[in-house]
Amino acid sequence: MSEVREPGSAAAGRRKIEWAMGRMRVLSALVRELEPERPLEGMRVGMSLHLEAKTAALAISLERLGARVSITSSNPLSTQDDVAAALAESVDRVYAWRGETEEEYLRNHRRVLDDGPQLIVDDGADLSVMAHETGAAPGIIGATEETTTGVLRFRAMEREGVLRFPVIAVNDAMSKHLYDNRFGSGQSVLDGVMRATNMQVGGKRVVVIGYGWVGKGVAERFRGMGARVSVVEVDPFKALEAYMDGYEVLGSMAAARVGDIFITCTGNVRVLTAEHFRVMKDGAVLANAGHFDVEVDVRALRSMAASEEEVRPNVREFRMGDGRRLYLLGEGRLVNLVAADGHPIEVMDMSFATQLLAVVHLARNRGRLESRVHPLPRELDEKVVRTKLAIEGIEIDSLTEEQRRYLESWRYRAPPDAANLARNASSASAASSSPLMSGRPPSTTRFPARYTLRTSARPAAMTTFVVRSHAGLSSIELRSRTTKSALRPGESVPTSPSPAARADPTVAASSAARADTTDGSPVLALWR
Repeated sequence: MSEVREPGSAAAGRRKIEWAMGRMRVLSALVRELEPERPLEGMRVGMSLHLEAKTAALAISLERLGARVSITSSNPLSTQDDVAAALAESVDRVYAWRGETEEEYLRNHRRVLDDGPQLIVDDGADLSVMAHETGAAPGIIGATEETTTGVLRFRAMEREGVLRFPVIAVNDAMSKHLYDNRFGSGQSVLDGVMRATNMQVGGKRVVVIGYGWVGKGVAERFRGMGARVSVVEVDPFKALEAYMDGYEVLGSMAAARVGDIFITCTGNVRVLTAEHFRVMKDGAVLANAGHFDVEVDVRALRSMAASEEEVRPNVREFRMGDGRRLYLLGEGRLVNLVAADGHPIEVMDMSFATQLLAVVHLARNRGRLESRVHPLPRELDEKVVRTKLAIEGIEIDSLTEEQRRYLESWRYRAPPDAANLARNASSASAASSSPLMSGRPPSTTRFPARYTLRTSARPAAMTTFVVRSHAGLSSIELRSRTTKSALRPGESVPTSPSPAARADPTVAASSAARADTTDGSPVLALWR
């Protein structure tokens, strides 16, 4: 039986869910495609995600494909109680409310596992880790993971040899992290900071700590609002990337002295600590965009403060002994979900469409995947993006067969054209003195490459050809050194390569030649 805190608010929650589902067109399109098959029929899915309207849409979509869903929240402060109440009317089990204590948070995760999930949809890996710790892992077919933090935890489990079921790293899918982590985080973190503080962003010194996909998006959006953005990094490549993107790059202590707003985007522990708090200026604002509440050292901040009080919803003031005031948003938890509604609907539409396909993939491949972290198959990743493009009315080109072969070949060459054909024809006699024409195999083959053939049809004629193609099919220009004339289109002669020609695998494998026409110029086609 579900447990939520405000069942009387279900009507408001339904309106939120309907608003979101009406704009999650990729997810809806995939559900319509898969619903007749019901690929999750009779399977129980356990979910630990931020419980708001977009997550509710995913849970309802999984039930439409046949699953029985049990869900809790992956963050004690990110549940929207009206949405949880509405979702309890639509799916099997809901255990979540805003403001869970640590014990309530853990108990709700245990209740999801007690329902016996065969598949897990995770955000941060807490549910899956608990499954391993409680002995529930053997009954689980697999899990999907939404976040960078969670994927790192699963990879650590894999390295240590303790992972007991396959995990699809949804976060690493192109259809997820290129849009969710960058564009979703950029907009939603800005939204959370602005909602919590009602401060002007333009002109402020904003310090973004961490320049991964989340940090890139946050820096970009705050700069777009007129902020003067500085980046702090430990990775030299990312630091240089931020510099070349036009940001000031500082060490954390230097940044601590000048920043007005600090946003941690690292997924790591104690990124802002007591030594930073001691030098921050009066009024500095601290926010976190990483998954767990460990990036801002809240315990140190609290121990340093002479007093503490909530001055606005989701804003706590810490007054230092010297009179300086530091402001912590959302208790150091994800500011975009604690103080706002999380990522935009259209962004989560793509992320949750990717989650849906990953869950179905696990169900269809039950027992066939190793207990390790797997990428989402490319075709499923691309399906999400192509569906989004089609919905937006965007058409893109496709590679021609010639272009595809060109990219797959190791034999680089310039595309043939009439001017190249003419130049090579006129240089045939000059080429006869080259090492290739003398019959000595070259140490390195370059294209176009000139070789000498003796044709059995004309035993007295030495013939020059120029290789122009690749990937097993070579178009060549053929001219007689005696008559200086090209073969006629359609004329066929057997060939016997010289030693130099035999050094080239494309030519050596050729057994016949046929004159053909390309761009109006007589050429010869060799084939294996």
